[in-house]
Amino acid sequence: MTDELAQMRERLATGVIAATRIGSEHVAAALHAVPRHLFLPEQPPEAAYRDDAIVTKRDETGQPISSSSQPAIMAIMLDQLDLATGQRVLEIGAGTGYNAALLSHIIGPSGQVTSVDIDPELAGRAREHLASAGFGEVSVVCADGAGGYPPRAPYDRIIATVGVSDLAPAWLAQAAPGARIVAPLDVRGTQMSVAFERAPAGPWTSRSLAPCGFMRMRGALAGPERLVLLAHGLALLLPDGTPEVDPQAVNALLAGPSVPHPTEVRAGAAQVFWGLGLWLAARETRSCRLNEERPAGPHDAPGGLLAGAPLRSPGLHSTLGLLDGDGLAVLTSAPAGERPGPLMIGTAGFGPRAANLAAELAAHVLAWDEAGRPGIAGLHVDAYPRGAGAGPADRSQWPGDALIMERPGTRFAVYRD
Repeated sequence: MTDELAQMRERLATGVIAATRIGSEHVAAALHAVPRHLFLPEQPPEAAYRDDAIVTKRDETGQPISSSSQPAIMAIMLDQLDLATGQRVLEIGAGTGYNAALLSHIIGPSGQVTSVDIDPELAGRAREHLASAGFGEVSVVCADGAGGYPPRAPYDRIIATVGVSDLAPAWLAQAAPGARIVAPLDVRGTQMSVAFERAPAGPWTSRSLAPCGFMRMRGALAGPERLVLLAHGLALLLPDGTPEVDPQAVNALLAGPSVPHPTEVRAGAAQVFWGLGLWLAARETRSCRLNEERPAGPHDAPGGLLAGAPLRSPGLHSTLGLLDGDGLAVLTSAPAGERPGPLMIGTAGFGPRAANLAAELAAHVLAWDEAGRPGIAGLHVDAYPRGAGAGPADRSQWPGDALIMERPGTRFAVYRD
């Protein structure tokens, strides 16, 4: 490896460690040691060594279906996993193989990493990348990750690198005593990485949570949320429980005039998406999310249907909203001052009831602000597997503000201290 490549890797590792404040020296050492560019051979090295997610495969409609995740969230989730030398690890979603290499570096030659991916092409590429980077001992299996991989069970640690709406019964069955499972859990459109451990004589309960955003799992465990393609690069994410929509009708709404509604609330993008997003998830059956892919260039470059979205990152603009029949309202934002920092949050309504919907969404913004802007801090998730006692039978025995999510394999309770 050239000095220049080594320097780029060092800069990435140092930046990620500083930004995430991870506590694991083993995760930090892996970031310094594993060369990411070998897992992204079609990308220029300078792209591989940016702290960005990189799309590596799209479906026939052009929607991303696989990527190399952002190194920062990889580091956070590996820290949540609490790895140790010699452990047996199951990874759901092989991606490029880079995360499996980090896992293998951390647990060492006495450990065992099994990475499962439903896509034969991706599994083959990951296997090749791992071999070229010196991690040929990692076993990459082409299979539906919902079934885990029984031949190498039990596993001390299980990590999903795809968004999930449930904990697969196979994962729980293949987990060793004292195991930990880390997965990006979808909470009605908002994702958070949850580290689960089995409570004594109780549910699987969260030990830590972190905001995240992953492509959804495919196969038998694909969740109830739906991604509706509105136009090239423009998609509508509908959480479970929302009715079918007409993409052309939604497009017509967005192309029409809008009615703005200010709130005077100033907040950062992370607060909006993993604070206000959870607030809407718990209170609104009409909540939705709009994502617009953007051409390469500055993340705040003008143009696009979602130019005023609160979340504007390289290649993506994203906002939250309410979709109600023939009307739509979305969150908008503008810089609160000349310096980078909080955004001024507003709403915009579309359609015959534009003003009413914009006002309703603005009321949620104000209520969330008045409640102290609750976010992930202080949040807990309990997971009760079906057939093993799915939580208290009496609803009054759940925490008062609990959001109960019924899934095929699991009943989840999301609540605050």
